[in-house]
Amino acid sequence: MPHSIGLSRRERQVMEIVYRNSSASVEEIRAAMPQPASYSAVRVIVNVLERKGQLKHVKRGKKYLYSSTTPRARAIKGALQQLLRTYFQDSLHEAVAAMVQLRAGDLTNEEVRQLIRTIKESKQEDSS
Repeated sequence: MPHSIGLSRRERQVMEIVYRNSSASVEEIRAAMPQPASYSAVRVIVNVLERKGQLKHVKRGKKYLYSSTTPRARAIKGALQQLLRTYFQDSLHEAVAAMVQLRAGDLTNEEVRQLIRTIKESKQEDSS
C-alpha cells in the first residue's frame, strides 16, 4: 500500500500539492512548492513517484495532469500504521502520548475535550 514513509522531502511536497489540488501539472506543482525546484527537477520527481506507484497521469491538451493513485485517507492510514510499527512498536498509547507531549503547549482546552470525545466515541463504536 503506497504511503509517504520512504519518500524524500521533495516527493512528500509533491504528494501534498497533488492531494491539495486533486490533480496538478508539473508547472502547477512547481509553482506551489515552498522553494520551487526547476521544471526539469519537478518532472524527474513526478516520474519517480509514478514509478513508485504513487502518481498516475492523464493527458489534457499539451500537458499531463498528475493525481494520486491512493485516496488521501487511505494513504494517511498506511503512513500512520507504518509510523506506529516503526517508531512506537505498534503502541497507539505511546504514539498519542508523544504527539500530545510534542504539542501540549499548543493544545486548547477545547481541543483536549475533542480528543477525549473522539476516544470515547471510538470506544463506543467498538462496543457496538
